[in-house]
Amino acid sequence: MDLAVFMNSGSGFVLPAVLTAVIAYFCGCFNGAVIVSKYILRDDVRNHGSGNAGLTNFFRTFGGPLTLVVILTDVFKAIVAIWAGTMLFSHMIVEDDLMIALAEYWAGLFCLLGHMFPCMFHFKGGKGILSGGTIAIMIDWRIALVVWGGFLILAVLTRYVSLGSCWAGASFPFATWFVYRSPILTGLGAVIGLLILYMHRGNIKRLLTGTENKFSLHKKK
Repeated sequence: MDLAVFMNSGSGFVLPAVLTAVIAYFCGCFNGAVIVSKYILRDDVRNHGSGNAGLTNFFRTFGGPLTLVVILTDVFKAIVAIWAGTMLFSHMIVEDDLMIALAEYWAGLFCLLGHMFPCMFHFKGGKGILSGGTIAIMIDWRIALVVWGGFLILAVLTRYVSLGSCWAGASFPFATWFVYRSPILTGLGAVIGLLILYMHRGNIKRLLTGTENKFSLHKKK
């Protein structure tokens, strides 16, 4: 994004930015794995396995058709967050392709913060891969191709979902720069990528020591 375009938005940028951040964060707080396990199955997923409130731990612990509910919840909330951000920015600021991209990155960042650190669930959430992947798809198909392509290749070949997840986080800012050549958007992309890597710090340590669990289509007994 041209810095001049950003600066010229002036104070008009503040209100949509704040509203977008609040709406996106609370969208992110609706963690599918926690909601389904805690309120439907009456058995909080965070008390099992890795203790993570994410899709992989939910599937490993419970399996079954409710996994689809978790997927749909985490996808839908990302869609709503991005949609809300773009609507607010386009109505309150002069509409511009790069400004809309900024709205998407901004909303995506706060949606992930809500997913990872949900205030309604004691700030103990998931690692953000499914929602983050949805955000990548909504931002630009080329970014999604890099993020999802590498994720799927690594996850399928090695059966380490966490390795594919680390690729997604690490590649996100580079794919952003390739597509937009914008320091501001790349900076936001870097923050998103670093958040994902931070949430996978335990997985990275286990990958390096050879103790990471491989993914299986069969849930744990």
